[in-house]
Amino acid sequence: MNNTAIKQPNQTGIISQRTAAAPAELKQPESLKDWVQAYLPAISKALPSVMTPERFTRIVMTALSSNPALAECTRDSFLGGMMQAAQLGLEPNTPLGQAYLIPYRNNRRNIVECQFQIGYKGLVDLAYRSGEIATVQAHCVYANDTFEYELGLEAKLRHIPATGERGDMTHVYALFKLMNGGYAFEVMTKRDVIAHMNRYSKAANKGSSPWETNFEEMAKKTVLKRVLKCAPLRSDFARGIVADGGTIKADIKPGTDAIEVDYSMDDPNDISDAEPVPDGVDPVTGELKGEESPEQVKIT
Repeated sequence: MNNTAIKQPNQTGIISQRTAAAPAELKQPESLKDWVQAYLPAISKALPSVMTPERFTRIVMTALSSNPALAECTRDSFLGGMMQAAQLGLEPNTPLGQAYLIPYRNNRRNIVECQFQIGYKGLVDLAYRSGEIATVQAHCVYANDTFEYELGLEAKLRHIPATGERGDMTHVYALFKLMNGGYAFEVMTKRDVIAHMNRYSKAANKGSSPWETNFEEMAKKTVLKRVLKCAPLRSDFARGIVADGGTIKADIKPGTDAIEVDYSMDDPNDISDAEPVPDGVDPVTGELKGEESPEQVKIT
């Protein structure tokens, strides 16, 4: 708006002149990429020292460019997922498989929402980053393997994989060993895993679900989350474990702590009316499609 000179009488009856100018309106970001740039100060504040704001921003921009379905997500759900990844210092949607921003079509609302999920490798990375963990592993056990475990004051775990045909999966386990020599492990039967799947993933039986496409990796991630809840880890890792449930955030604003924002769904695991949009990865497992993850994961 052009500045306009307006004449009006003052309290003494003398005509005076003042300049009336409408306040300049701040230009609102239009695309999600514009919003990412607008959030750079918040990203800089949220990121731990493991990553620079510039690198994180480039990664998010690349994710938007490589997966057009992400650009269709609601602004608040996308920014909320992005800020969760920033706070945990995890790279979203990269071959590292640390975390994923996944577009889901919410049929009830007829919108596409962004869901944040930590990958299997992201859990491992956070565990090592705590400084308390010497090694962390997760393995599947098959019918022809030698497998024994014992609980109690002198817990024992013994697993010798079969050298030939290993048969069907029977168990899955995860373990960690601390720098001070302490350790813990968690074992789940295949039936336990299926019960967990049916309880927490109502879309598990859909063909696009990672439970259908990569059951064993999902099983390893499930048991790994369980055992790491027993580890003496820093609070940021605990927040990461809590955040990893397929969360969708709403009402996010610049400077907001994304972990504190309310869920836009009553049950973040209830995606019975949501359809995942394929993006070339197994998103929940944190693996590229077609990539085989090593049975043992250890950073030296």
